[in-house]
Amino acid sequence: MATCVVSYTDLDGLRHAAELEANSLYEAAVRAIVVFRKHDCEPRTLTKLEIEVKTSVIHTLTRKQVQEWLNQGAKTPKDAVTKEELRALL
Repeated sequence: MATCVVSYTDLDGLRHAAELEANSLYEAAVRAIVVFRKHDCEPRTLTKLEIEVKTSVIHTLTRKQVQEWLNQGAKTPKDAVTKEELRALL
């Protein structure tokens, strides 16, 4: 697992960020969406999520891309289990 900071800027220009542990880019996005939801600041569908892995690598996804990835078929049984667990979180 890697420590990640997932953030986005809302329509008012306010930046929201969550630090968490995840095994993949998409897992980090899903776990952050859950954290933001708990704090009543869930990002909108086309909001760009910036995912920073503590190794200084930054990735950007939209909420729509996360949902599309979750809905795609799995390449391995492990991938299928991971996606199912992440879908259950949302």
